[in-house]
Amino acid sequence: MQLQDILYSQGFGTRRVCAGLIQQGLVQVYVSNEALTPVPCTQSATEFEANGLRFRVQGVDWPYQEKAYLMLHKPAGTECSQKPSTYPSIYTLLPSPLRLRPQKAAVQGVQAVGRLDQDTTGLLLLTDDGKFIHRMSSPRHHVPKVYEVTVKHPLDDRQVQKLLAGVVLDDDPQQVQAAACEAVGEFHLRLTLTEGKYHQVKRMVAAVSNRVEGLHRSQIGGLQLPADLAPGQWRWLNQADLALISA
Repeated sequence: MQLQDILYSQGFGTRRVCAGLIQQGLVQVYVSNEALTPVPCTQSATEFEANGLRFRVQGVDWPYQEKAYLMLHKPAGTECSQKPSTYPSIYTLLPSPLRLRPQKAAVQGVQAVGRLDQDTTGLLLLTDDGKFIHRMSSPRHHVPKVYEVTVKHPLDDRQVQKLLAGVVLDDDPQQVQAAACEAVGEFHLRLTLTEGKYHQVKRMVAAVSNRVEGLHRSQIGGLQLPADLAPGQWRWLNQADLALISA
């Protein structure tokens, strides 16, 4: 694949813009997996094997990714929307190439896999793989998501058992129930869900006469939010991570 096409596929702008970056000497390429230092490449039509390629654009190293899969530690006070209404968008936390990756659909760049409320923190997945988004979002696949919930009133066994048995939400006649639930502390509930209704955790906790004061998603499938990933930071998912999500 030509170098300008590789950069285009990774979100560095139109093919003309990518060719300009290359011709200006702003792109360097690691010629092998063992190479420690990239070499300049000023010919936009130079051919490379895309898979496994690493390159540097304007001083920043990038791996070629046919499809982008990321995790983000969502901070409080952000919205999972391209057009936020009140708070900053989570997409402003990502570098522009991830936001501009070309897609066949009208929307460019990576998209959040589901949403977290503006005041909810924790693990959020993003990708430009539509099939992955559908698979993760479909209730048929029952991907478990673990939430750490801080509640206003002291927890008791009755509340935990009701959440496990199932509660009725105000606009849904069918019961919803937790896949797992435990009181970790007097005001700390660990709740596992396999579906994602609107404000589901908050409404389930309200249904057992309590109130959510803080909400954090710590795990999706078998993938836990890394302790060293600070709020607002992101990183690539590797194959082991992807396997954990669907495990």
